[in-house]
Amino acid sequence: MSAAAESAAEPGRDWLGPAAITAGVVAAAGLGGLATAPGARWFRKLDQPAWAPPDTAFGPVWTVLYVLIALSLSAVWRRTPSSERPALAVLVGSNLALNLAWTLIFFRGRSPLAAGVEIVVLEGTCVALVLRAWPVSRLAALALVPYALWVAFATALTWAIAARN
Repeated sequence: MSAAAESAAEPGRDWLGPAAITAGVVAAAGLGGLATAPGARWFRKLDQPAWAPPDTAFGPVWTVLYVLIALSLSAVWRRTPSSERPALAVLVGSNLALNLAWTLIFFRGRSPLAAGVEIVVLEGTCVALVLRAWPVSRLAALALVPYALWVAFATALTWAIAARN
């Protein structure tokens, strides 16, 4: 049965997955923002590489990325057969949990080294999301590439900060 046929077999319920994805993205973004604020002063005192972006760049970049994540993963969900959705849900949930965990480890735990280890796993889930989306929707997969690239950049930045502090 095609993904479209399976979606049609669940009339009135196809919105649940995208709604859950959007709620997860909003929760990760909101909780991440709350977790970052108390550590902002500590973060500014860290020895950072010259190529670190200004603090004011992070909010707008993450806002765009979170919108792209929600839209692309919702599109992938709608086109994914019901039998494959549990695995997709685990991947999406793991990615969002790791996304939030990095913020908690880095800003609340004040541990760039532990955050550096964690973000490598996060990057793995970002790449897995792109690869999982590609056969379903190339546009959705391409919309996830900036997220994977930003997390790769954040990985390098996290490790540079860990090495300097």
